[in-house]
Amino acid sequence: MLVNFGGIMDKRIFVKKRDGYNKEALDLKYNLNIEYNLGIKDLELYIIYDIYNINEKTYELAKNSVFSEVMIDEVVEDIILQDGRYFAYETLPAQYDQRADSAVQCVSLLDNNSKITVRSGKLIIFDRVLNQDEMDKVKKYLVNPIESRVKDLSILSFSMSSEMKKMKDLKGFSSFSKDELIDLKNEMSLAMNIEDLIFIQDYFKNEGRTPTETEIYVLDCYWSDHCRHTTFETVLDDIKIESELFQKEMQSAFDIYLNVRKELNITKPITLMDMASIFGKYHKRVLNDKNIEVSEEINACSFFTDIENNGKIEKWLIQFKNETHNHPTEIEPFGGASTCVGGAIRDPLSGRSYVYQAMRVTGCGNILQKREETLKHKLPQVDISTKATSGYSSYGNQIGLATTYVKELYDDSYVAKHMEVGAVVGAVKYGDFKRETPVKDDIVILIGGRTGRDGIQGASGSSLIHTNDSLETASSQVQKGNAIEERKIQRLFRKPEVTKLIKKCNDFGAGGVCVAIGELSDGIEIHLDKVLLKYEGLNPTEIATSESQERMAIVISPNDYEIFIKECEKENIEYSKVATITDRRRLEMYYYDDKVMDLSADFLATSGVRQHSKALLCDNNGSNPFENKLISKENVLNELSSLNVACQKGIAQRFDASIGATTVLMPFSGKNQLTPVQAGIQALPTIHSTSDTATILSYGFIPKISHYSPFLSAIYAVLESVAKVYAVGGDKSNLYFSFQEYFEKLGKDSKKWGKVTQSLLGTIYAQNEIGCPSIGGKDSMSGTFNELNVVETLISFACTPVKIKNVISPELKTIGNYIYYVPIVKNSKGYPEIKETLKSYELINELIKSGKILSAYVQEEGSVVSSLVKMAVGNGLGFTVNKENILNFDPASIVVESNCELPFEKIGMVSEEISINGIKFDYDEIYNAYTKTLDKIYPLYQNLDCGNCENLSNYKIEKKYFKEYIENVNVLISVFPGTNCEYDVEKAFIDVGATTKTVIFRNKKEDDIEKSIDELVNGIKDAHIIMIPGGFSSGD
Repeated sequence: MLVNFGGIMDKRIFVKKRDGYNKEALDLKYNLNIEYNLGIKDLELYIIYDIYNINEKTYELAKNSVFSEVMIDEVVEDIILQDGRYFAYETLPAQYDQRADSAVQCVSLLDNNSKITVRSGKLIIFDRVLNQDEMDKVKKYLVNPIESRVKDLSILSFSMSSEMKKMKDLKGFSSFSKDELIDLKNEMSLAMNIEDLIFIQDYFKNEGRTPTETEIYVLDCYWSDHCRHTTFETVLDDIKIESELFQKEMQSAFDIYLNVRKELNITKPITLMDMASIFGKYHKRVLNDKNIEVSEEINACSFFTDIENNGKIEKWLIQFKNETHNHPTEIEPFGGASTCVGGAIRDPLSGRSYVYQAMRVTGCGNILQKREETLKHKLPQVDISTKATSGYSSYGNQIGLATTYVKELYDDSYVAKHMEVGAVVGAVKYGDFKRETPVKDDIVILIGGRTGRDGIQGASGSSLIHTNDSLETASSQVQKGNAIEERKIQRLFRKPEVTKLIKKCNDFGAGGVCVAIGELSDGIEIHLDKVLLKYEGLNPTEIATSESQERMAIVISPNDYEIFIKECEKENIEYSKVATITDRRRLEMYYYDDKVMDLSADFLATSGVRQHSKALLCDNNGSNPFENKLISKENVLNELSSLNVACQKGIAQRFDASIGATTVLMPFSGKNQLTPVQAGIQALPTIHSTSDTATILSYGFIPKISHYSPFLSAIYAVLESVAKVYAVGGDKSNLYFSFQEYFEKLGKDSKKWGKVTQSLLGTIYAQNEIGCPSIGGKDSMSGTFNELNVVETLISFACTPVKIKNVISPELKTIGNYIYYVPIVKNSKGYPEIKETLKSYELINELIKSGKILSAYVQEEGSVVSSLVKMAVGNGLGFTVNKENILNFDPASIVVESNCELPFEKIGMVSEEISINGIKFDYDEIYNAYTKTLDKIYPLYQNLDCGNCENLSNYKIEKKYFKEYIENVNVLISVFPGTNCEYDVEKAFIDVGATTKTVIFRNKKEDDIEKSIDELVNGIKDAHIIMIPGGFSSGD
């Protein structure tokens, strides 16, 4: 399709991969046939490019260089379509379209004056006519109305509405009755409760004026559960324990909590937040733990550690953070999961740390369930799982973040709402940053991405429960991430000359401008008209409250402004001075000359009306998972093939685990790369040197314990996270926790409040026994869909430094070695004696350091048998073991391998065959039971027909070298949008003595491209080696 305007035209083209490169089309055909038995023998998949305002010459140049690759693509400019044989779809106009954005940037290289707009979509052409029912199934499979729509191919036009939405007039607000306020709350779709709205009314009565629409929506965002943890800050007026299982144990934990409050002289009311954070305060104030960082910036869990770097001892700050995006991922899996890891990265990044390590833990219903069994108003569990996996991995892989641990937990309760949790670790050398309180006349610079309507009410929306209407009404609350933009901020913040200028920093997220900038100081004046926008037409309320990914608010002295923006320009980052610090203790917002907001800092700090509730701690009455199980071949194979035990390498291998060159252990070990490594372990990200220190990040949580007892589940979560640290070679000497709480909407039900309370009491008992505190966390209280609720979820993340030389991998090493079992000490109800268990863990640590323990594995969802099988498949070995109750569930116990006698229970030896209590197994039946469960959804290997492929070898290639020796080799490293391993490359060259120079390609200003080309040309003249680092193909 073509619309020509005298040399300037609008053009639509279709691009498909040639045979041999059309993997996406083949995968789609396979999946549609598997899911719906359509019997499609062939289909064609085209990328659609709608190109607006392009001149003919530029189009001809771009057609085969930007929009297609001649060797692997076919371009079709006109296509004949038959009804019933095709289907086209595209992302919603307000959503970020990475393929289109990249195309626009590439076209600008061909024509620097180009002002084109591009929209992309997809067209599927089938080999036969589909009936209406079949076509409806295809549409439902491909289109999620939250982020995409069916494309009308008869139209070639596009415009983002530039008409500004009129702001609501709240005249008469101060005199509204309660019923009128309730009507207003519903009309404006406010997340706050009616008590908050009455509280706001009283405030404005005292102010003697009517609030603006902006002020109401800002308060709704600012006071949301997502931003202000209103559930966790609720006062618990009465706590009662009525448990047949753990009455004494819960009371003991509660007494520990009360005693710690006394030692800290805390007299404020009891809240869940106080329980969650009290041990961090205790370790800092009473035990004088100087490693815990305390500052006004609370972006992430932060602790100091000493490392040896090139023979010198240096002090570094480690920051780790867990982030959850449950609500966004439930309704738009790809975007929700991608912004989950993006948001997690920005928290330590805003603390000036370089993020180099990631972990992903998710919760899903049964992804093997048939699509037709999906609940109404819900996406199929398999779609949520696979698309969320694609979203998280896409963002992490693009930005260049190693994700070395991925685990999906399966529990029917997560049908209520998916759980999407990302955890990351960052580090920065002490002295390369500062923390200062902003003062009057300091300025706030906004850097990074622009604001659009894709994200309005992101904070308040994520605080709500999931309802029947969520899939139809929540499209504006979920954004797609732009990893390229965040990578630029990472580069900027890795420069000490930049981070030493920053007094205070806050990352943007669900709260948008009002929260990210509003939190920086008690007195601040924001000019909304200075905020950079994706398109025209946003009103002040939308600018103030729209979620903004890939963006930072930075406070600097006005004297440093010119230096700072020059560094932004070097990194190709957009910036704008948007606010000034004042001494008026008010949050003020202007839109040009109109003041649209003027709220007291003290009023904002109230977080609304303080809620009150009661907590009744009861038993869950779930089945006891610790009961004895009989050994049989059938039971062994069933356990290995169960969803929570079966191999998940097919999921994990979608994530880049080696980017950054800091990975100590890959996600799966052994020559077969099949033994799951139970923690992420990354070396600290030193650029021009090599450190002997890594960080361990582990997690603990098993849903079936929580069904039995949330109290016990929390204890095991903490203990399991510690056990995994010990199993890879770490210890608890400098270990810190961060907890992730995910529960149903609590309302006024005291039993529901009791579930969260007993979980936190479980962590209090565990922290007290272990001697390590939680120094942060994240709570999410929206796990409800109608009558369905998620299982009581408390995940423990443990982070600690470790000497790399002490790290061991978990696969069985050698036939003839001994296998020992190190159980935790617990009673018949499963309650663990942690201090006794820790003695065994400490001994394991000593034996690892002395080389006597060669591998270790922590028992998780399954039994000892599952642990042994996972250890064995890595190197394709067997084991002969004999143990009473060998199929019993015994979490946090550890299986170890040694080549000598150890003071533990010996249960067998590494062998060629597999024999369990005298029952012999073929290796293949064990292997198949373990690896085949998820194979149709997450295949372990791609079944590709290579035809008559020639085996190529480089052994006969003649190697050529420079004839003359060059002592000082200069290497030019080019950084383009999408580049993500330039630091790895730079370090590799520096390690062998080269001198490197990095040139960043810039395109934000009109003359940036020419200047960048000149820089490259000059750099090439002086270089012996030109290095173009790896990255990714934008959108492909």
